[in-house]
Amino acid sequence: MKLVTYKYSGKQQLALLIDDHLYNTNKLDASLPDNMKEMLREWEKHSAVLKPIDKQIKMQSLTVTPDAQFSKSDIMAPVPEPTSCRDGYAFRQHVAAARRNRKVDMIAEFDHYPIFYFTNHNAIQGPGDIPCMPDHFQKLDFELEVAVVIGKKGRNFTAAEADQYIAGYMIMNDMSARTLQMEEMLLNLGPAKGKDFSTVIGPMMVTPDELEPYKVPTKPKHTGSSYFLAMTCKVNGELVSEGNMADMDWTFAEIIERCAYGADVLPGDVIGSGTVGTGCFLELNGTGLLNNPDYKVQWLQPGDVVTLEIDGLGVLTNTIVAEQTSWSILGEKKKFIG
Repeated sequence: MKLVTYKYSGKQQLALLIDDHLYNTNKLDASLPDNMKEMLREWEKHSAVLKPIDKQIKMQSLTVTPDAQFSKSDIMAPVPEPTSCRDGYAFRQHVAAARRNRKVDMIAEFDHYPIFYFTNHNAIQGPGDIPCMPDHFQKLDFELEVAVVIGKKGRNFTAAEADQYIAGYMIMNDMSARTLQMEEMLLNLGPAKGKDFSTVIGPMMVTPDELEPYKVPTKPKHTGSSYFLAMTCKVNGELVSEGNMADMDWTFAEIIERCAYGADVLPGDVIGSGTVGTGCFLELNGTGLLNNPDYKVQWLQPGDVVTLEIDGLGVLTNTIVAEQTSWSILGEKKKFIG
């Protein structure tokens, strides 16, 4: 199934996406909620009702009038109000390239365990404008990622069990203000202000069964599902990044296992993969300068259109917009002496 949240009659509405048609969930069956939060709260129960309806509509054995057209609707984040948002560090290619570009050795611990950080779940958004403050434009960056959303509560389970906690997959763009990020991380804490202004997911949530045709063997010595999904980013129509979800060195199952160690994972938790190799300007600029000192670096600018596309998960498009202010927290540094 493919699920979409969109604005309908002035409120959030959850809908089933089939071709370009949106079918409001609570109209398909009165027992189903009209929003993603409630849908995920009892995901196993509600998805068991919705999946046969999805199949019947696709097979044309059930005739239902669509409520809206996907391509003409105001699409929101599929999970507009996640209970939390974590981001992982799963692609070795990205980590190794970023460290090489800084002229430091690859960190051995990357291959010992998957890591993640918490980001601002209240800054989740879907397609559309991304408002940015002046300091965000000090090396403003995209990050091409995949994300999952959790569909049931769990704690202290293993990676071998973890895939069953995934309700669905989405495209994710972990927006990053690099100057803010690097400044605050000098104090070995963060990222915070470099990340907390926008994390984009969407345009739909795709259930694991939809991705079965893309399934490939997991890397040796790893546990969990792996999918061959081509990933790209274009800025203003120009291709800047290409990767594949199958290149994840740590699976989502392994990341979720770590998330659930001694802590609850909850329905509605969003967890990102981390950046695919070549999946951000920070890495691309670093590699370019390493090979050519005259390389022309690129960062996102006001008016730029960022388009992420992943096989099976759709196309996520955003426009970078400058807030009309000159306020800078980078310009407000305090110095205390003595």
